[in-house]
Amino acid sequence: MPQSQLESHDRTPFAILVGSGLAAVAICVAIGGAAAPFAVSDPGAAVRWGLPIVQLIHDVAVAVTIGLLLVGAFIVPETGRTHRRVTLARLAGGWAAVWGVAGLAGVVLEFAALSGMSLTTPGLLTQLQSFIWQLDVTRIGLLSALGAFVIAGFAGFVVRRKEGLAWLVFGAWLALAPLALTGHSAATEDHMGGVNALAMHLLGATTWIGGLVALIVMRSSLGNHLAISVRRYSTVAIWCYGFVLGSGLLATYINLGSISALASPYGLLLGIKTVAIIALGVAGWWHRRTIIAALEKGASSAAAFTRLALGEIFIMGVALGAAVAVARTPSPGELSEPISTPVYALTGYPDPGPPSRASWLTSWQPDYLWITVSAVAIGIYLMWAVRLHRRGDAWPVLRTLSWVIGWLIFVYATSGAPGVYGKVLFSWHMIEHMGVAMIAPLFLVPGAPITLALRALPSRTDKTMGPRELILKVVHSKYLRVFANPVIAAAMFFFSMAIFYYSPLFELALRTHTGHVLMMIHFLMSGYIFVWVLIGTDPGPKKWPPLALLVVLFTTISFHAFFGVILTESNSLLAPDFFNNLGLAWMDDPLRDQHVGGAIAWGLGEVPTLVLAIAVAWQWMRSDDKETRRKDRRAERDGDADLEAYNRALAALADRDARQR
Repeated sequence: MPQSQLESHDRTPFAILVGSGLAAVAICVAIGGAAAPFAVSDPGAAVRWGLPIVQLIHDVAVAVTIGLLLVGAFIVPETGRTHRRVTLARLAGGWAAVWGVAGLAGVVLEFAALSGMSLTTPGLLTQLQSFIWQLDVTRIGLLSALGAFVIAGFAGFVVRRKEGLAWLVFGAWLALAPLALTGHSAATEDHMGGVNALAMHLLGATTWIGGLVALIVMRSSLGNHLAISVRRYSTVAIWCYGFVLGSGLLATYINLGSISALASPYGLLLGIKTVAIIALGVAGWWHRRTIIAALEKGASSAAAFTRLALGEIFIMGVALGAAVAVARTPSPGELSEPISTPVYALTGYPDPGPPSRASWLTSWQPDYLWITVSAVAIGIYLMWAVRLHRRGDAWPVLRTLSWVIGWLIFVYATSGAPGVYGKVLFSWHMIEHMGVAMIAPLFLVPGAPITLALRALPSRTDKTMGPRELILKVVHSKYLRVFANPVIAAAMFFFSMAIFYYSPLFELALRTHTGHVLMMIHFLMSGYIFVWVLIGTDPGPKKWPPLALLVVLFTTISFHAFFGVILTESNSLLAPDFFNNLGLAWMDDPLRDQHVGGAIAWGLGEVPTLVLAIAVAWQWMRSDDKETRRKDRRAERDGDADLEAYNRALAALADRDARQR
């Protein structure tokens, strides 16, 4: 596609998006009062007006970057005569650079607003350089901008490989998600819940908006592929709409604080966003119901798609502008002063009180991130199983039940009593660790999700990477061959745990939301891979002989038990600055609690080990039995040709010996 033609097509949606967003920002700023001088240390009009405008440019660039990468990697078909992936990658690289520049500008403006210094104040940049790593808003903004520049740099090197674009999509999400730590939700009483809701909201909204913009940009070059591209995007949009709507309701509940706050400027801005999201839902329903079907019948409806899509872009621009204004308006639920208790200051949660026997059932702090992950994992699995059933294929009920139980155990470990008390007590933290890393994978792995996915998902033949192709690419990648090596998997399971607990990473995971999330991901993935290489039935690298697997299992668990023994006899407290400063009136000896945690690590690992050993031995016996039956069936087919050949060879040897004598 000629560059001039592409430029003539891509100006319209961007102009509509930015124009509608700026108009919405102007209206919403007037409602929210963000343009009024600050009561204390006013940084000047340039900062007050520059912040929402730069934020809008930043958000548009993020959305367009993610959308272009997503459409290029997973949605638009590629032929030998087209170069759509190259075009989309180059455009994404350019918009990623805009994202990075806007992010850096936002860092400067945010610091100016916080310090009350105007942009012309001498020493502004010097002060920024001194405090940029100490303030969350500047540090996270800088890291996100640097991530955007990395994406911009790599976009030019992966244009020929669709899996390269796929990795850049995940990289862009990774660069965007930490920005949730600096929103209003991070300053509410439910800090973790607000951050999780905002992160899901950001990822869903940017993917949704950016994907539609990318489709409009490429509409004239898609030709007969427009219908299939729009249908694929529509599926993505449904998921994004669910994430945006659900996370928006959760964030509203956390940030408003009360129903009466709906009449506040913050509530009015949320009302604008709500109306825009409802309108987008109606437009999306109309899109799937009429436009996609018409596109599949012929290309005459391309103009109707463009008109409807541009209308959606306009509404998205209004919603995006309202979101920018919401970000600059204090929320009623935002804490005017931080809660002063040491427990809340260190963990982000209030003191749960001393645990009792009833706490196993009554103590709950919903971790919305992991509840959402678990619900999506269960929902997709059940959807795939139903799809197989409808086409007449069977899927074992026990596998489905095992998968569901595994995720319910994970939810309990992260939101139930282990998750509640694991934030303040080492012993309960170890229960949470064992539940996530050892018990949940024992149920998740037998569910065989990869096998189910490969049977349920359709394959693509148009050089695009769908979910099935992505799974196959990961399963057969050289990286998985390394991590799925039983020795490497065992080392990740044990040695990374030992390094984690005896390094500053443990305290970082206890103090920070990002560290806690990464800790849970590591626990779950290392445990899943370790169990998978031992008893997994999903396709992947070639499995080791059962005897070798048993050696790896017992060696690993021996080290694990040794780790527990060390903890029970240790005289030094892990993360002492954290546990000693919690100030729990009902916990007078954190070291004794650590000894209890060591005993739990030692004792609780024995039962999963026994289960894994039995499972490996059982698979060993089944494989021997299958091999025996296979040989018997072959003998029945060919009249036991192997035995006959063996007898003939013996007879020939006997005859030769007789002649020699």
